[in-house]
Amino acid sequence: MSQPLPSVTVLIAARPGQQDVKAVEAARRLDYPAGLLEIIVARGRQPSVQRNTGMRAARGDIIYFLDDDSVPPPSNLLRMASHFRDTNIQMVGGPNVCPPDAPWLEQVFALVLGCWLAFGPSRARYTPVGIVRPSSEKELILCNLAARRLPMLDLGGFNEALYPNEENALMDELQKKGGILLYDPQFAVHRRPRPSLRAFMKMLMTYGRGRAEQFRLHPTPGSSLNFVPPLFCIYLLILFLTPWAGLWLLAPLGLYAMAVLGQTLAMCSSGGVARSLGALPLIVVTHIFYGIGFWRGLFTELKAPGKSEVPVELEHPPVKGE
Repeated sequence: MSQPLPSVTVLIAARPGQQDVKAVEAARRLDYPAGLLEIIVARGRQPSVQRNTGMRAARGDIIYFLDDDSVPPPSNLLRMASHFRDTNIQMVGGPNVCPPDAPWLEQVFALVLGCWLAFGPSRARYTPVGIVRPSSEKELILCNLAARRLPMLDLGGFNEALYPNEENALMDELQKKGGILLYDPQFAVHRRPRPSLRAFMKMLMTYGRGRAEQFRLHPTPGSSLNFVPPLFCIYLLILFLTPWAGLWLLAPLGLYAMAVLGQTLAMCSSGGVARSLGALPLIVVTHIFYGIGFWRGLFTELKAPGKSEVPVELEHPPVKGE
């Protein structure tokens, strides 16, 4: 006898007054019984607070988090529900993939996000990698993440002093309690990368800052790899300040250049020659700007905003069939 489907709340964080919320229309197209589906749009200016407010008001046993520009295929909820039949699974996530009709520059950004040398294991957040498997916060991302509501609320929800990386800290806490985080490469959404180089570099700095802030509040051994870009920035600064440095100090830079070139050649088979060559300098840009953001995040003030500082307005768009 098959288990009944769980009730689901699709929770979308959006800005006040934002008109074009692509995720709402995509959520209304999801193939799921209308009586078991709820859509909440939480409008505000601090996503951690918005999502916590939405979770407390939600009726669903499962919360499906989408960013305002995430576009899931209609089959996502039924696929997700099949995984949650295992009561040990607390979260199910998958990649957010650049749509094939995105502009050329955005496709180059997507190629960088999905390559190992730039993002390590976190590349699985941006491109399908491997098979369905137990995973960690390194591979899951909040713009396409389903989770059991009550265990998250029992842990206090998202840390409102963190944005981004609020989901990463919560995932670590769920795993400490014995919960399983599942990565499904086919549980994907379409989502366009940043539209310009300036926006892409700002995103990298934000990611670096968020990781450093998460490490300060929730240090784990898994964050050790994230110290490589900030240390790389220090190395480059030393080279700049000591132009007379000997070959022994330049040798790591030569090895790094070979690694970047090797990664570029490896991307050519899937990304094409032109886009791969466009991605080559952006791999270096990724390491530098992520590293700068990480250094910043080591010294920022960590303080959860007061409730009056970040008012949240909840909307309940009708689901399909209502």
